[in-house]
Amino acid sequence: MLHTRRNQKKKEGMFCLSADKKCIIILVGDVGVTITDPFKNFVGMLPEKDCHYALYDASFETKESRKEELMFFLWAPELAPLKSKMIYASSKDAIKKKFQGIKHECQANGPEDLNQACIAEKLGGSLIVAFEGCPV
Repeated sequence: MLHTRRNQKKKEGMFCLSADKKCIIILVGDVGVTITDPFKNFVGMLPEKDCHYALYDASFETKESRKEELMFFLWAPELAPLKSKMIYASSKDAIKKKFQGIKHECQANGPEDLNQACIAEKLGGSLIVAFEGCPV
């Protein structure tokens, strides 16, 4: 689970590069707000025309157990500038190494890459029976 300074749990963390592409900016959403569908909220936070890195604390079930595992996302939508896509892709591994506990990686180029079936496939394919409390 991701934590904020006040030790409140968050399901996601988003990061982008500064305009000069030299610094990483941490984007913080509402802390302490109850969200009915956290993954839908996460997807809704991604911009249509710019790249982002993101962490998501995925909750899912297999036939045997319930799990929470950290996923790393490279969001590079089709409408993002080519230069931005190239910079994000080339710096992805360096940024990913800064976080401990990442179990899964996903590159998404549009909303179709972020539906439950696609995410379940990344988490374990046919072994996954539910994602974020919803049957797959």
